[in-house]
Amino acid sequence: MLIEPVPLVPLARLGGVHFIAVGGAGMSGVAAMYAQAGVRVSGSDQADSPTLAELRDLGVRTHVGHDAAQVGDASTVVVSSAVRETNPELAEARRRGLRVWHRSAALAALMVGRTGVAVTGTHGKTTTSAMTATLLSRAGADPSWVVGSPLAATGRAWHAGAGEAFVVEADESDGSFLQYPAAVVVLTNIEADHLDNWGTPQAYADGFVRLVTAETVRTVVLSADDPGTRQLAVRARAAGKSVLSYGESAEADVRIEEPAFPATGATATLRAVGDAGPLTLTVPGRYNLHNAAAAYAVGRALGLPGALLRAGAADFAGTRRRFEKVGEPGGVRVFDDYAHHPTEVAATLTAARGLAGPGRLVACFQPHLFTRTRDFAGEFGRALGLADEVVVLGIYPAREDPIPGITGRLVADAAEPAAPGRVHYVEAVADAAPALARLVRPGDLVVTLGAGDVTTVGPALTRLLEHHE
Repeated sequence: MLIEPVPLVPLARLGGVHFIAVGGAGMSGVAAMYAQAGVRVSGSDQADSPTLAELRDLGVRTHVGHDAAQVGDASTVVVSSAVRETNPELAEARRRGLRVWHRSAALAALMVGRTGVAVTGTHGKTTTSAMTATLLSRAGADPSWVVGSPLAATGRAWHAGAGEAFVVEADESDGSFLQYPAAVVVLTNIEADHLDNWGTPQAYADGFVRLVTAETVRTVVLSADDPGTRQLAVRARAAGKSVLSYGESAEADVRIEEPAFPATGATATLRAVGDAGPLTLTVPGRYNLHNAAAAYAVGRALGLPGALLRAGAADFAGTRRRFEKVGEPGGVRVFDDYAHHPTEVAATLTAARGLAGPGRLVACFQPHLFTRTRDFAGEFGRALGLADEVVVLGIYPAREDPIPGITGRLVADAAEPAAPGRVHYVEAVADAAPALARLVRPGDLVVTLGAGDVTTVGPALTRLLEHHE
């Protein structure tokens, strides 16, 4: 289901605000910033967590489990797209006629009166928005920001800054990116996805057109190398927007030159009007050079010095679940990554290949959503063929009900031609770590991939290998 923008209400007029699924990375940051702004905040989640403990320290009344009574005297209830109408707290809010806002509206209300920077695209939103927050911070702008995953350097997915800029990761999957009052929009790339909500690739692409031509937008930062974003540049200029492009293309306004990929990360020369110099990252992959160039372009659009922005890029240590190192037991390096689209899987495995050296690259992939598996099984199989050994798990359903005949085995079968005899199907996530422990050997590099609970596999594998060692 697509989310349509709603009129925003000042925080002072919202009354008490109750957040359903408040422990999520994106939702918790909004709730925390509301509490810091003096709003009376409550929230609930399925299980207790360090995030809920942090919210309690900020004065948020938290509940474990969901119950209609927990809505209390709130006037506004905030939900995400993952919250179903059957949730008892949402059902109670509907029954009482309370204001029900999608998380994007609650976040947008915080941005009013600030210089909004909305980072979106099919891939790379979390890293690019986190890099943008880091570069702007290092350049002295002290932005506020809310991104989709905690930064490794801070352990937080949000910050309430004193500066004018407010950076958000803008989710295109459900159309909620249209809610934000952004002056600057960043488009990393556009490739058909989330067709369960959008219906067709054309409808999905048209959503981005609507975004860049919105009234509040002044500047559009986009990739000069991506076919989908290049097409949008024409539409944005026709609507009177300033366009700032980045990439390796000779036509890019912010140009990436001489990219190199040492074992410690990635380097390049960044060249733009009035500034040129080295860009050094501690995170790997060509795609991260592009993400950093996008973040640099935002800083230049906001008038910040290029040299300070480039220097700040070296301080970016990544975010949780974006090629995050889990451990190195028994000489086996284990990483975890959120990649859940074929293009993301291919990019992550390409970067991992550069770090694997003489060891084998072992990919453990959990398909996410029945519809995405149905639509992209073949593409996932070809991408996984970049690994030396492939373990495919059963589908993580998230918000979806099963589709007859659609299982993770479709991906495993599709991967077999690209990796003959090297593909292993393991239905249950609980069986993945033992299967990997039997498969790996010292010198291997293992990457767990997916947007579901595959993130538990890396730590479980690490424990098994440490015990064996």
